[in-house]
Amino acid sequence: MIKTRFAPSPTGLVHLGNIRTALFNALLAYHNQGIFLLRIEDTDQERSEQRYVEQLMADLRWLGLDWQEGNIETGSGQGQYAPYAQSQRGDIYNHYYQQLEQSGLVYPCFCSPEELSISRKLQRSAGQAPRYTGTCSHLQADEVANKLAQGLKPTLRFRVPRGEVIQFDDVVRGLQKFQSDDIGDFIIRRADNTPAFFFCNAVDDALMQVTHVLRGEDHLTNTPRQLLILNALGLTAPQYGHISLIVGTDNTPLSKRHGSRSIQALAAEGWLPIAINNYLARLGHSGGRNELLPLTELAADFDIKRLGKTPAKYDEDQLLYWQQQAVLHSDEQTLADWLNDTRTLVPEAQYAEFVSAIRGNITFPKDAILWAQILFAQHFAETENWDYSDPAREQIQQAGSAFFQQAVNALETANGAWSELTKVLKKTTDKKGKALFMPLRAALTGQTHGPEMGRLLPLLGQQEASLRLQRAADMSG
Repeated sequence: MIKTRFAPSPTGLVHLGNIRTALFNALLAYHNQGIFLLRIEDTDQERSEQRYVEQLMADLRWLGLDWQEGNIETGSGQGQYAPYAQSQRGDIYNHYYQQLEQSGLVYPCFCSPEELSISRKLQRSAGQAPRYTGTCSHLQADEVANKLAQGLKPTLRFRVPRGEVIQFDDVVRGLQKFQSDDIGDFIIRRADNTPAFFFCNAVDDALMQVTHVLRGEDHLTNTPRQLLILNALGLTAPQYGHISLIVGTDNTPLSKRHGSRSIQALAAEGWLPIAINNYLARLGHSGGRNELLPLTELAADFDIKRLGKTPAKYDEDQLLYWQQQAVLHSDEQTLADWLNDTRTLVPEAQYAEFVSAIRGNITFPKDAILWAQILFAQHFAETENWDYSDPAREQIQQAGSAFFQQAVNALETANGAWSELTKVLKKTTDKKGKALFMPLRAALTGQTHGPEMGRLLPLLGQQEASLRLQRAADMSG
């Protein structure tokens, strides 16, 4: 059975890049009726915060990305491989550290950060790739004991074998080869005794029987290190796939300056989860149906062979497109919940008709609030506070007072029906097309664009519409 995982570090809010990784792993699991696992990699105790754990779980649930294993809210966790928070797995890691120590595959390193920094600078200046030179790799037992007695706290380094080729079949990028001599001995336990990413990430994937790991291409060079660790411990490695990174218009990693926001912020702005899922599912994944799909159908269309190798460029216009599709295709209950803030502005008896009328012309709840205020804040028509857009004012001035006086009379004849109003007014003013429709829209809504007037006029009501037409006549007189 296929098992994938999402293993974030709770050091901040999750953004689109993190969530796309979670989405791809979830879709791969769902497509194969497998298991999607959630693990929290919180070994960085200084930066990890419980509030970020709670928020990322809320974000996943909001998007519908349910995990079948790793519910850390219950303390011990849900699943046979609990706990699923790395901060609670110290004894497990110590067991494997001891195994490596007994095999002579690791050694304590007392080099200070300053010494390591100087070594890297010297290597770079000599045109060499920076890697650990092995200063502490041959310390004798008495030398180690002496340094420990001095109170020095060592890291633990893994001995990388020399002259080997580490290769694996990346499910996205194909065969990958690395020379062990280019890697250098690397740290698997920090000086504060917390496990390094290379180590605990690899061990947990193996112990939790994760079969497939989709992650960003920035982790590609981590893979040979993790394969060395797992091979040394006799543990089974998952199949790794390294997906393209999301970049901005300048081809640099996606960031705030490109418009990237946290999922929490996107939810607060009024983005719909199905819109985000549909956009991200196609960002770096080609083919499939190009229509708005629920998660089940996105999973059915997901094909690991269609994951891209080149950077995926973030395009907010595309995200907006999927948002508009989501609004158009949402069921009535979803829309009602999404537009909850308009409830106090719209009479209950007209609410369903209102939502139906504006659905095709809104992208966010704030747009609906604007139309609710336009249609139902009737006192604005009787005061100087009515908010006409500049193009609407221009249309009203161009049409002139006589046009709107005729419109008031035509409205009465038409009994408030838009088709009859325009039919009568066309005859009495000899205007047609834009010259007929645009001034009427401007006078009745204060806007020059929006939902069909045939659906808005009944919501306004004949009395309010007449007041607004008379006001336009007064304004242009």
